[in-house]
Amino acid sequence: MEEDSLYDKVENVTGCHVEDAVTFWAQNINRHCDILNASCALAKICPQAGSVFGNPDLSKVYGGCFSEDKCWYRCKVLRVINDEKCEVLYIDYGNSEILNRSEIVEIPSDLQFPSVAEKYRLWGLQIAANQDLNQFDQGRKFLNSLIFEKEVKIRYKGTYLDGTILALAECGVLNIGEEIVKKGFAERSKCPISSNNCDTKTDSSKFQPRNAKTTTSVWSNRANSPASNRVKGGFGDLMPLNGWNENNTANHVPFINWEKMMACDLSRASNISLAKIKQEQKIIEENLKLKEEKVAFKEENQNLRHLCEGLKSKVEKLNCELEAKEKAHKETLENVERTLSTYVGTTVRNLAVKFEKLKDIRHATMNDRFGEDLSEAVKAVTEGCLAAPPSLEILEKIWAEYNTAQEEIHLCKYTDEVQNLISKRNEMQQKLYSSIKEFIVEVEVLPISERLETLQKMKEYLEATYGEPREAESSEGVFEEFFEWKHTKMEELNCVRNATDVSLQDFVTCFNRIIKYFDITSETFLKSEDAVGNIDDILKKTELGISQELDLSLVELDEADKNIIMTVYSEVMRKFHQEQHLLTTVYHKYLDSVEFQKQIAEWLDKSPNTDGLLLVKKRLKSLKAQLRWKLVEKSNLEECDDYSESGMAKIKEEIAGLRNSVFQDIYQEQEEYEKLNRLVQKWFPELPLLHPEAGILEYMNSGGLLTVTLERDLLDAEPMKELSTKHSVVCSEFQGQKVLLKGYVVDTNTETGVIKTAAEYHKAWRELKEESGLMQLMFLFLCKSDPLAYVMVPYYAGASLGALQTSVPLTPGEILKVMKGVARGLHTLHTANVVHGSLHENNVFAVNRERGIVGDFDFTKLVDQRASVNYVLVNGLSLTSPEIKNGQPPSPSSDMYTYGCLFYWLFVGNLELKKNCDGIPQIDGINMDDKVRSLLLKLLCCGNRMTSEQVLNDDCFLLPDLNPVPPEDEPAEYGNGGERTKSGMESDDLQGSESASSSETVVPDID
Repeated sequence: MEEDSLYDKVENVTGCHVEDAVTFWAQNINRHCDILNASCALAKICPQAGSVFGNPDLSKVYGGCFSEDKCWYRCKVLRVINDEKCEVLYIDYGNSEILNRSEIVEIPSDLQFPSVAEKYRLWGLQIAANQDLNQFDQGRKFLNSLIFEKEVKIRYKGTYLDGTILALAECGVLNIGEEIVKKGFAERSKCPISSNNCDTKTDSSKFQPRNAKTTTSVWSNRANSPASNRVKGGFGDLMPLNGWNENNTANHVPFINWEKMMACDLSRASNISLAKIKQEQKIIEENLKLKEEKVAFKEENQNLRHLCEGLKSKVEKLNCELEAKEKAHKETLENVERTLSTYVGTTVRNLAVKFEKLKDIRHATMNDRFGEDLSEAVKAVTEGCLAAPPSLEILEKIWAEYNTAQEEIHLCKYTDEVQNLISKRNEMQQKLYSSIKEFIVEVEVLPISERLETLQKMKEYLEATYGEPREAESSEGVFEEFFEWKHTKMEELNCVRNATDVSLQDFVTCFNRIIKYFDITSETFLKSEDAVGNIDDILKKTELGISQELDLSLVELDEADKNIIMTVYSEVMRKFHQEQHLLTTVYHKYLDSVEFQKQIAEWLDKSPNTDGLLLVKKRLKSLKAQLRWKLVEKSNLEECDDYSESGMAKIKEEIAGLRNSVFQDIYQEQEEYEKLNRLVQKWFPELPLLHPEAGILEYMNSGGLLTVTLERDLLDAEPMKELSTKHSVVCSEFQGQKVLLKGYVVDTNTETGVIKTAAEYHKAWRELKEESGLMQLMFLFLCKSDPLAYVMVPYYAGASLGALQTSVPLTPGEILKVMKGVARGLHTLHTANVVHGSLHENNVFAVNRERGIVGDFDFTKLVDQRASVNYVLVNGLSLTSPEIKNGQPPSPSSDMYTYGCLFYWLFVGNLELKKNCDGIPQIDGINMDDKVRSLLLKLLCCGNRMTSEQVLNDDCFLLPDLNPVPPEDEPAEYGNGGERTKSGMESDDLQGSESASSSETVVPDID
């Protein structure tokens, strides 16, 4: 193949017809539109064309028509069989068939186009000579299954004289030739055909009819034609296609023995005869041999030509290299000349730059590079560390024995046994006191605070410098290894530095001599040799010394060095932690010792007693007796005939004074109890056992809530029938504050439970008090005449959510403020492991319409019993969570569901609610803020509910209007006497709320 431009050309084609296992016809896939256009044009023109009779002109193009599908195809007559039959070759498919002359029409010249399909042969393959017809037919069918109506990638390798293209064919990732060989339908050629041993392809214009245009028929329709109407065959791979060119005469057409070809049985005309294939294969092999010789000759000539060209290019390359070297040499000489002219200036300038870097590095203290800060830290933990005072160990031992003695007294139940334990404890107390005095003296001379501060600063600096220390056990010799390594590094650094200093000194001395020599006013006489000396060597040595020190200073430490530094750093940090822990322990023990010394000093020679408490109780008893007598006098005066208003006013004044005195003594009694409580908790656990009449244990068990002095009869109580739906509730005034007394029926079995439950609630309130979000329990006392236990709470008249929503509903801003306080109250309870269980609209309050608090619950019931009551709001919304309805125990999560229901109810009011099948209300369609809606969706659900802490931190409570700043001129709210009342409300406000509540149909049920 002579420099064929089509060699290794790649195109995508569509397979349409197969001749044998290695030969097929295909159309370029980009000609699809042309095929469609040609098909439409032929369908319009061919039916009007006249039929061809006689001997058709072989130089013209004709069209064929089939009666089955009436599709038109372009064809060219190859051979006239007789007066009625002609064998035609379809130029768009490459296959042939026999048609009646009456079915053939002549295509006008304006629709005559060159062939669309081209004939391809798989490169490097041939059909075996001993292949039988059955295997031949199977190979053809196998190739047809690989390419028919599929996109095939073709790479050109050569062209026969008849136009057949030798090509490599691939369908997707399959190499079609390799698949044919694997199946055994073809074998590789003994003399492979390459692009160089194929005859030169003729000009493509010679294959086209004159004045022809591109056209073809639809190949997909052709594939459906009946097999009985087709006679497929290849008419010789070596037959030149230019014999069909109308510019050539008939003498150029090779002789074809048509009779011999027709001797084959027409019934098997679809198969090419095996004899013909073998004959063609033999001719191909002979041609291949001739072509191989031709190719070998061409290759030899080509090699010689390439050799000459290679030698020529090599000579040119050597010439170019020579020119480049001459040019570089010339440039080098020029650079040397320029450098020599500025050598001294350039050298000194470079030396000055390096010297400036060296000064910066030396000023930065290179010692830090080799762990100077670690050296100081090592000295701090080895030389400056503080040791524990000698008396610490003895003190801890005595203190442990003292605590054991205290525990024995606490567990003792018998008075006759406790005295021995008290004596033993007092003896240990004396020893402990003496040991503490000695310990305090030793600690006070130690700079513990300063040492802790120093350690903390060093720790922070080292952590910032070296990062997180490694966790490693203590190892001996770490510090010695570190100092040895540092000494070696510093010696190496000092050696280099000394050499640099010497070279710099020589450099300075040399230039001083030069300055003196060239100073015209100087009287010192120097020879030129002495003045200049060997300045080049001095410059080189100076630059070398500076460079060596810079290299040593700037080079990174290797892994071994880093490991040594990190090891000693970790050990230093470990010792820092040890010493910090020790000093912190000593410091806290010192504080405990100082407190013990201060508290126990007055009780060393005596034991505390309850005389103060008993004195207050005695005075209270007398005052209560006087108060009762005055109450009897008041009652008698009211029933007396000679009623005197002045006398009644005097008695009422005396009663009020006695009540105030009783209340003040009750508070003093509480203070005395609190003092005794602290003594029992810390120093004297025997007091409840020694003084049972004081009731210290009852006070402690109730968390300071229980008082045995207060009685209902001492209070001017009015029954609250509207609030007494479940329990006896009365209203009274205590120290100028409106209060409610809630009575619970108790017996010997339930009294302890009520006190315990109330104490848990009270303890949760005492931690934060007003900030707890809980209603205060002021007192708990037992009725002497009736089996009742009374709880005293502040009275928030008309402030419950139920009352407010009935009278003047809260605004959205007020709702958010109030419900944030309610969430805080639930969080306080849940933190104390208390589940409310009975939250509803009448025991949640909005004080002043902005501070939400959670009310108390029925202390006579367990949490399961409280939660079993199904509280339902006005609009039918149940406050019971789904899990409780399913039999699960109440939990903080169930409290949050009830909280969500109340929150939701405050927004929707008494509107009719839509509920899911499980009773959970539907929030869609309710007008509210998106943040509030999001919060409610996380509360009113069956699982994974928000906690009270998460609710407090929710975005809906972060709105700016939730914490407005009051105006500066707004007056503060004060109660009687100008002081703020304990309930956070004015007495006038209380009175107004009370009067307003009396006219309301819905009043708050505190429970």
